[in-house]
Amino acid sequence: MIEVLRQASIVALLSLLIAVVPMLMGVLYAVRPTEARLALMRPLSLASLFAGLAGFTTGLVNMMRGVSMALPNVQYENVLIGTAEALVPLLLAFGCLTVGWLCVALGMTRQA
Repeated sequence: MIEVLRQASIVALLSLLIAVVPMLMGVLYAVRPTEARLALMRPLSLASLFAGLAGFTTGLVNMMRGVSMALPNVQYENVLIGTAEALVPLLLAFGCLTVGWLCVALGMTRQA
């Protein structure tokens, strides 16, 4: 796992880091619900979505570049692996958003 992160680009690492922030804010809100923390969830959620999309798009661009450089001897196993790796930032962003908003829902029950 460490080797994979070591080989990741700066864009991929930033998109993974930004994707985790709404989850942390959701946990913080569940522990101590305040209006200010709730107000931050919407812009942080948008940032997470956009970071996931940017990471996914960057992964696809890199994969397509690699395929074009390997022509005509493209190994389709590598194309599948590249596509799977490109999906990681998007998957992480959606997963962290799910956990973050579930924590917000929990915090709202505590606030009432």
